[in-house]
Amino acid sequence: MVRGKTQMKRIENATSRQVTFSKRRNGLLKKAFELSVLCDAEVALIVFSPRGRLYEFASSSILETIERYRSHTRINNTPTTSESVENTQQLKEEAENMMKKIDLLETSKRKLLGEGLGSCSIDELQKIEQQLEKSINKIRVKKTKVFREQIDQLKEKEKALVAENVRLSEKYGNYSTQESTKDQRENIAEAEPYADQSSPSSDVETELFIGLPETRSRRISPKV
Repeated sequence: MVRGKTQMKRIENATSRQVTFSKRRNGLLKKAFELSVLCDAEVALIVFSPRGRLYEFASSSILETIERYRSHTRINNTPTTSESVENTQQLKEEAENMMKKIDLLETSKRKLLGEGLGSCSIDELQKIEQQLEKSINKIRVKKTKVFREQIDQLKEKEKALVAENVRLSEKYGNYSTQESTKDQRENIAEAEPYADQSSPSSDVETELFIGLPETRSRRISPKV
């Protein structure tokens, strides 16, 4: 039967956790004993259970092994006197170099601001002037670039607004045409009754004459 791989996390079940602790503790103590015997190694093992119970193993004396461990760590972790002096001297030199660099930067900053120029020679003043001119040129180039970017952005906004204006104009034009057509239809519909009233009535008398115009004029003479 293939043994499943144990997942490395805390066992939630208390009974299973206690059983696993007992098995693995015994195996760990056995491995420590085998290591001390087979390899002639000085081994000390200390285990505290979840309830605080102590389990230990030592190939000789556990107190002597612990003291040996402490002495070994003190020797390896404590630097020698010569190394300590060298480290201290190196740190002092680095600190002095940093202070000198800071002083130079502060002096250069004051000179660029036009302060403390009394002790400067002609060459130093020319160098400062050239440095300032280079800085101004860089600033102008950057400003021009920013202006161009803003102009491009405004142009893009202008194009968008023009397109929106055209779209709205077309939409409003179509709407106005529809309204005008609707008004014309309403006006025609309103005028039709009046047109019917003003048309000639069927009661109007008409006379039909056949003949030349002269004969027609005589017959139309008014009655006395």
